[in-house]
Amino acid sequence: MTHLEAKQRILKTDSRGRVQTPPERREALLDEFERSGLSGTRFAEMVGVVPVTFSAWVCQRRRKRAANSKKPGGQIKPVTLLEAVVENRRSAGASSSEGIVLELDGGAKIDVRTPEQLRLVAELLGLLSKGVDKPSTVC
Repeated sequence: MTHLEAKQRILKTDSRGRVQTPPERREALLDEFERSGLSGTRFAEMVGVVPVTFSAWVCQRRRKRAANSKKPGGQIKPVTLLEAVVENRRSAGASSSEGIVLELDGGAKIDVRTPEQLRLVAELLGLLSKGVDKPSTVC
């Protein structure tokens, strides 16, 4: 049995009637998912893939990337250095404890005003650099 895509491409099915997604299509979907900002379940429903199957694809890709990110000695690649831009926004009456604002990829901003907040932000950035993902994703 076969199914037709918009490009009139014949897709193979297995003995249970499940459509076999070609690897290049699966990679394209995963790339689009990463750009979308949607949850895995929502994205899978939108593109017509069973959410459990889509979750398996995401986990497989993450495991593959994690394995590829390790150096031959088993060490994880170092964190990339980022540019820090300091703007002089202090006015005559401004307090000395203004703090700093960190802008992360994706538009997230973190306003740090105390040493305790700085410690928490450092811990958060450490977790992010290790690849901690959205809480809803379990691989």
